[in-house]
Amino acid sequence: MEVKKIKTDVLIVGSGGAGSRAAIEVDDAGLKATIVSKGLSFRSGCTGMAEGGYNAVFKAVDKEDSIETHIKDTLKGGSYLNDEKLVEILVNESPKRLIDLENYGALFERQENGKIAQRPFGGQTYRRTCFQGDRTGAELLNALKEEIIRRDIECIEEVMITSLVQDGIQVIGATGFDLKDSSIIYFQAKAVIFASGGAGQLYPVTSNTFQKNGDGIAIAYRAGANLIDMEQVQFHPTGMVTPESKKGVLVTEAVRAEGGKLLNKDGERFMAKYSPEKMELSTRDVVARSIYQEIIEGRGSKNGGVYLDISHLDDDLIDEKLETMVLQFENVGVDIKHEPIEVAPTAHHFMGGIKINTDASSSLPNLFACGEVCGGIHGANRLGGNALADTQVFGKIAGENAAKIAKETELKTNDEMFLAEKERIEGLIKPGSIKANEFKNNIKKLMWENVSIVREEKSLNEALRQLQEMQKDLDNIDVSEKNQYNSELLTALEVINMVEIAILIVKSAILRRESRGAHYRSDFPESNDAWKRSIVLNKNKIKFEAR
Repeated sequence: MEVKKIKTDVLIVGSGGAGSRAAIEVDDAGLKATIVSKGLSFRSGCTGMAEGGYNAVFKAVDKEDSIETHIKDTLKGGSYLNDEKLVEILVNESPKRLIDLENYGALFERQENGKIAQRPFGGQTYRRTCFQGDRTGAELLNALKEEIIRRDIECIEEVMITSLVQDGIQVIGATGFDLKDSSIIYFQAKAVIFASGGAGQLYPVTSNTFQKNGDGIAIAYRAGANLIDMEQVQFHPTGMVTPESKKGVLVTEAVRAEGGKLLNKDGERFMAKYSPEKMELSTRDVVARSIYQEIIEGRGSKNGGVYLDISHLDDDLIDEKLETMVLQFENVGVDIKHEPIEVAPTAHHFMGGIKINTDASSSLPNLFACGEVCGGIHGANRLGGNALADTQVFGKIAGENAAKIAKETELKTNDEMFLAEKERIEGLIKPGSIKANEFKNNIKKLMWENVSIVREEKSLNEALRQLQEMQKDLDNIDVSEKNQYNSELLTALEVINMVEIAILIVKSAILRRESRGAHYRSDFPESNDAWKRSIVLNKNKIKFEAR
């Protein structure tokens, strides 16, 4: 395999909302930022697919709203597993970062009086979700992309980062596999920022892009970084059910925010049984479990979902506020203005990930992280609208602090570590008894059946046993030699990360013998105050952090 070397001040892994915002901050510091994406730049992350909105306390609609109430809602929504210091930063900085976005060219909807429009989302006391129809993430990302192009920040696409390069424990760069020509790239950097997103692709039904296999989390863990809250996987209540090719595609919470009603096959508005006060705007964990319960008790639709109905709303309102949804369902022959749509839970957001400090630093020197790759901010359940805010708040913080460190650091090299990684990648190219895609699908099936919306000890232990067997079988993956677009090798590299992450999720889920937020144990259905603590994983030890 050919070797390339690229030198930069700050290497940023991921070109979504968090990575893009970090790059702008590095550029503001007068340093060279290099953004690397596993897929196409600005198109392989989840930010552009985020539809509903961005939470910020502007009091533009409900004057009673406050910073304190947003903090309280976020902590309550996260079942008090959140790192409170990170929540305070998120909530206090969120309005300022939205103004930054407007300065980059993002357009948010306005009221007739000129003030920003704000809609209700699940778990909110007051209306604080700022939006652009149901395409808020795309609006945000387009503005960031234009700013990055304007600044001529270097973007490299279709390169998968496979490992960190270290001097002792200090991070001094990374290794990348270039899908275009199968070359290996040695990125030498003074600081590295992971903004590589979550791991929704561990499940067969997910709203995530197909690049989201948890690479950044797995790579950081192997390098010695601390992870936190890995058992907390959010299933968005409403993903598409049919056709098969669209299964799991997100149906935004904005549909419920604008007045959508959830109905079972008998036409019953069933959320009245599970959450009579908040109904469809309960937190996502509650709504997802309620839908799951209706389906398993036989009150689901013929395609294994429930119905979401907005036919009672005015057609003009639907066209204005839910334009993307209208088009999304028109494409599959459904008129959402006049007929209900079928929805079911879909793997959506990872609350767990790399443990960060208030400056977005990890436990490894010179490694920073921002966005969904991080854990600790959202606790046991993320509120809708807090993720886009998270990308901007902690993207800026990560970029700012990585730049400070980079200014004090000289470029270092560790050719021995890089060459060992090159050898590992080359060693995967060999005949084997199982195709990488088949291996990947086996992981997804196992996680869906044993480690999804409802969990219990027996099935979790069985999942762990099978995953550990899979880990032993990684040497049997069949990878042929190909110079251009070796998707077999890419998938093999992803599968190695996926097995690692899946094992960590299962181990944490077994340890947490209670139900809290997105982690629901049928054998321990109640929350236990003794478990108001986070599970922190390191490759050398497990520890618990009280909240």
